[in-house]
This record gives sequence, structure tokens and C-alpha cells, in this order.
Amino acid sequence: MSSDKKISIAVIKRLPRYYRYLSDLLKLGITRISSRELSSRMGITASQIRQDLNCFGGFGQQGYGYNVEYLYQEIGKILGVDEMFNVIIIGAGNMGQALANYSNFEKRGFKLIGIFDVSTDLIGKKIRNIEIMSMDDIEGFIGDNEVDIAMLCVPYEYTPTVADKIARLGVKGLWNFSPMDLRIPYDVIVENVHLSDSLMVLGYKLTEKYKREK
Repeated sequence: MSSDKKISIAVIKRLPRYYRYLSDLLKLGITRISSRELSSRMGITASQIRQDLNCFGGFGQQGYGYNVEYLYQEIGKILGVDEMFNVIIIGAGNMGQALANYSNFEKRGFKLIGIFDVSTDLIGKKIRNIEIMSMDDIEGFIGDNEVDIAMLCVPYEYTPTVADKIARLGVKGLWNFSPMDLRIPYDVIVENVHLSDSLMVLGYKLTEKYKREK
């Protein structure tokens, strides 16, 4: 893939889904698959699959299809799962604790190395053998450890201040679970996650389904 080729964010967002489906195929012992067969499983058109993968060089062979293990490995490389990113969680409430307990992050190349909060009721407790530290200690921690990503699980009103501080300390990626669309004036990559948006889309689909059935 040419380094100056701009890949659509829509394509990038589909890559983890390809990666997940290919993982399932490997577990089933399937060694090769056509775009048509993958289309049937994923609910994406075969032409869309070919277009997406052609953005990165194609990977398929006419008359053969895709080598499942090879495609899985190559998409993993594109997504960076063969690397290891150090992650911290800021905010050890319900969301922060749920993320901390999700052990599959390590399998995808994200290693949790620190958890921080302001609550004296939480500081000192452990989640998966990682002690929750005070926010007062975060500057020293980031100074002593290479931190790539911070997961922000703090209340809405504190998000900009916390994000600004973390960005100033040199963390280059923020995974933001606050309801706000976070934008900060630094060379930091922000991924905003709105769980309620997904739930509302589900609500819309259910409403439309029931309308049609009436």
C-alpha cells in the first residue's frame, strides 16, 4: 500500500469486523474463502469486500479467493495487533472497571498498565492485580512509563480538563467514553465512543420492525 494513499475512515472501521469474522473462520478450520462466501456471512456485498481489501493490495487470487490465515494476519498487521500499546484507564467507576476487567484487550495488542481515579474509596483497590492510583500520581506515572493510550471514563464536565492534561503529558491516543465529542488542539488521536448512540439505533430498528408488523 502506498504510504500517501488516503484510506476512507469507513473502510478502516470495517477492518476490525473482517478481522473478527476471519478469526471465526480459522476456529472452524476454514482455510480459504471467496468474496461471495464472505459476503454471505458478513452481510456486506462481495464487491464492497473486494473494494475494501484492494485499498491495501487486494490479498485475493482469481479463482482461489482468499487464504483465510494470511488475510487474517495481514489485516492484523494493518490494525496494529502485532504491536503492543500500553494503556491506562482514567476513571475507575462502573465503565472503567468493566474495561479493566475485559481481558481480550491484551489479545488485540492493548496492555493495561495503570488505572487512576480521584475517589478515596477506590484508590488502593485492585482490578486484575492492578492497583487504582490517585490522579495526583498520573504525571509521575506517565513520566516513568511509556503510555500510548488513555481510556477516558470520567464525567462529562471533567472530560475536557482531563483530556487536556493527558495530552500535555504526551499520551498520543485517547479513547473517550464521555457523552461529548471530544476535540483538543494537540497532535492527539481521539476516538469517541457513544454507547447510547448504538442503543438508540437498535431502538429505531425495533420501532420500524414493529411498525411494519402492525
